[in-house]
Amino acid sequence: MGKVYYVSKNVGLAILALAATALITIVALSIAYNSEKTKNLSNHGGGVADTGTPLPPTTPFIPKDPWDHYRLPTSLTPVSYNITLWPRLEPGADGVYAFTGRSAVVFRCAMATDLIILHCNKLNLTSVRGHLAELSGLDGAAVPDIQRTWLVERTEFLVVQLRGRLTAGASYILQTEFRGELADDLEGFYRSEYTENGVKKVIATSQMQATYARKAFPCFDEPAMKAVFNVTIIHSRDTTALSNGQQIYSRDSVIEKTPVRVTAFEPTKRMSTYLLAFIVTDFSYNQFNQSDLLVRIWAQREAIERGHGVYALNVTEPILRFYQKYYNSPYPLSKLDQIALPDFNAGAMENWGLVTYRETALLFDPQLSSTGNKERISTTISHELAHMWFGNLVTLRWWNDLWLNEGFASYVEYLGVDYAEPSWNVKDHIVLYEMQRAFAVDALASSHPLSRGEEEVNTPAEITEMFNTISYNKGAAVLRMLSKFLTEGVFVVGLSSYLNTFAFNNTDHSDLWNHLQQAVDKTPGLEIPHSVKDIMSRWTLQMGFPVVTIDTRTGNINQTHFLLDPDSVVGRLSQFNYIWYVPVKWMKNGVEQEQYWLLQKSASVDQMRVSGEDWVLANTNVSGYFRVNYDQDNWDRLINLLSTDHQTLPAINRAQIIDDAFNLARAKIISTKLALRTTKYLSKERDYIPWESALGSLNYFILMFDRTEVFGPLQAYLRKQVRPLFEHFRTLTANWTIVPANHNDQYNQINAIDMACSVGVKECGELIKGWYRRWMEKPSHNPIHPNLKSTVYCKAVALGGVEEWDFTWQMFRNATLASEATRLRSALACTKIPWLLNRYLEYTLDPTKIRKQDASSTIQYIYSNVVGMPLAWNFVRERWSYIFNQYGKGMFSFAGLISGITKRFSTKFELQELEKFKEDNLRVGFGSATMALKQAIEKTTANIKWVTDNKAEVLQWFTEEAT
Repeated sequence: MGKVYYVSKNVGLAILALAATALITIVALSIAYNSEKTKNLSNHGGGVADTGTPLPPTTPFIPKDPWDHYRLPTSLTPVSYNITLWPRLEPGADGVYAFTGRSAVVFRCAMATDLIILHCNKLNLTSVRGHLAELSGLDGAAVPDIQRTWLVERTEFLVVQLRGRLTAGASYILQTEFRGELADDLEGFYRSEYTENGVKKVIATSQMQATYARKAFPCFDEPAMKAVFNVTIIHSRDTTALSNGQQIYSRDSVIEKTPVRVTAFEPTKRMSTYLLAFIVTDFSYNQFNQSDLLVRIWAQREAIERGHGVYALNVTEPILRFYQKYYNSPYPLSKLDQIALPDFNAGAMENWGLVTYRETALLFDPQLSSTGNKERISTTISHELAHMWFGNLVTLRWWNDLWLNEGFASYVEYLGVDYAEPSWNVKDHIVLYEMQRAFAVDALASSHPLSRGEEEVNTPAEITEMFNTISYNKGAAVLRMLSKFLTEGVFVVGLSSYLNTFAFNNTDHSDLWNHLQQAVDKTPGLEIPHSVKDIMSRWTLQMGFPVVTIDTRTGNINQTHFLLDPDSVVGRLSQFNYIWYVPVKWMKNGVEQEQYWLLQKSASVDQMRVSGEDWVLANTNVSGYFRVNYDQDNWDRLINLLSTDHQTLPAINRAQIIDDAFNLARAKIISTKLALRTTKYLSKERDYIPWESALGSLNYFILMFDRTEVFGPLQAYLRKQVRPLFEHFRTLTANWTIVPANHNDQYNQINAIDMACSVGVKECGELIKGWYRRWMEKPSHNPIHPNLKSTVYCKAVALGGVEEWDFTWQMFRNATLASEATRLRSALACTKIPWLLNRYLEYTLDPTKIRKQDASSTIQYIYSNVVGMPLAWNFVRERWSYIFNQYGKGMFSFAGLISGITKRFSTKFELQELEKFKEDNLRVGFGSATMALKQAIEKTTANIKWVTDNKAEVLQWFTEEAT
């Protein structure tokens, strides 16, 4: 399909690009990399002007010229790049790790212009005859002289001003030579380090999404600016170079009197800059071939030798097979490399043909890794492989539609894992991990639609901000709902048509709706009340979601925009007035009924009118992205059903009832006592999904009250509810000596131990301390099962003292498996000793102790400890400027830091501190955490109101029910 849709549409340009590539390859391999010729980005010299001096955020900036805008002009279109890079894995005389390179981009002039504008950030460009770039024409195209060139720091542009205009329809080559720092900032082309047998090793690797390709080479760094990339890497002879394509050749050479190896790769498919990748390392690999497709898992040699890449390799094969059938499209490339990196900010990145992962997301040790580690590896691989088609083959036009990439992959990852590991029954987990997480953010007045206006997403920080709960989790939930009401069969027919039609090109959400509609139109008997576009526009173009209320006494049904704080003001207008087309699947007395579409504010449905012992349950299997409320009588009947025969209701709906009730209570729609009543049956519950949902809901009460007099009765109530579950698993596991056979039971065993120890079940504490003491006495033999390690480590450190902390720190420093190190790093934050926590906070900003990629999450771990809460908050406030500039500007996880360290805020004083924090740091800025800060203020305001209204009632209820 690639040849049909790429070559036939672009045959002239393709031939042109191939001719240019042959010429440029010869030039590129003869580069003399002389760093003394380079010019500094921020100190241009040589008469080169800088129009991009940044102004404080408080000073308004009015764009006047094309280079003042963040979006590229559409007058030029890239066709192909020839990129040669030489990363130095040893520091120079100045102590700086560097890379040098040369790029030649072939572009077509679509509209006559005297300006060439492309992205360039933090690169020192070589000046050639007084300019930062060289321009030449193809096929005799006339080339105007360059008047001047300069860099714009604010918008990250290289600007080439010409003395005349480029000719529309003609093609040109722009060449640049540059030097950059191979920094440890986890962005662009960067440095990762690890130790092997006591020797420090350095890797050169890359992370281009979303706006970091421009830090590796000058380029048209927007997703719609697709091109073919020809990559050549110069590297030391004892290393291996990897890129998106298959290696063409690897030859030894001598450049600048240095023995090197020159490795060239096959041209990529037509793709976006953010998917480009290149790595230089001495890693080893496992491999297999699937129908002439080479698949390899790369990692540190010791990890490969120990078999830590075997599970990833084994699970990749069925997942790839599933997607090729699901999409009705073969994998588009000739190879698939997946590599585990020691330093990597994102969880994983779907670079086409060279997928990068954190070590915890790819490597599995059968002896030391847990069931949770295995599921994370399989779901992460499934997510990234989903992107090989949806995102890479067909790509969003602009980042305002990011949910098209990430929401889709977040949905189908469950399907891929379910195919590869059918005994796990993971498809229901989407309700816990995607839908409920999305609800929590989308219920805020500061939420945003899935598809935002292009004008709202311009700066790199605004783009990074889009990688959030709405794009990932809500996107998955909404697409799952769409699949349910269309049926999965119709859904995949539409997807296949969409992918094949737009292969190697870009789309927006309306293109997807059109192809799904075509699939609907071709399906006899399938009826939906409006077009796919009309239905889905209400879910993607307006923020939030409805609460559907059913009055079973009258049969009336209505919908309202659900807001966690009903007194908050929604500043965002909606063209649909916050009315959705809602597909309501429902049952009566355990019998599924015909799906009902709620198309307006309210309606009357006679079939939903019941009396006596009859009951109604809406949103069966939680297929729709909405919450459900009932009249008091039906609530009472459902709660009674939970108490008397809870298995009459599907486990996923038992989870829904609890989660809906608690959030409806927070929104003042039902009473808090009613919500709490949904948990009284939990002493009889043994299934994981309802328990996980309940613990998530009750965790809000813990956060709000663990510093108040409510916490004692709350603990006593939870102890009463969890003790039967704890005893159940003690029996099921023969007194903790065997592992439950069922996948979800393994998770619920963790819940049982974690909660029992947290609320003071004496036997649990003794069990934990005994296990940990035995490990401390014999560090070479850990008696704790991998599934239980996270919980046991944390509880043991919390119950222990300095000796336990120091032992855990030593085990963390010695850990060779990344997932084990993560468990220990988290456990260190569990101590109740303040000075240890303060010392640990200092460690987070020392990369020799805590890797940069882990700093943000470690601070959040410490804040999650009630003792560490004020320490972490003061730490972040005092060091915000340093943390933001060193760790936060481009980090996907940085918004999580703000939300994580404010989640307990529930007093007026804390709100004042939060607002002062915002005011004091306006000039420093918040980057991709700007929206998170706004949401933190909104959530704190809502928390204050909720605690004020409910504290006395909650104290009374827990006191009465705990006995």
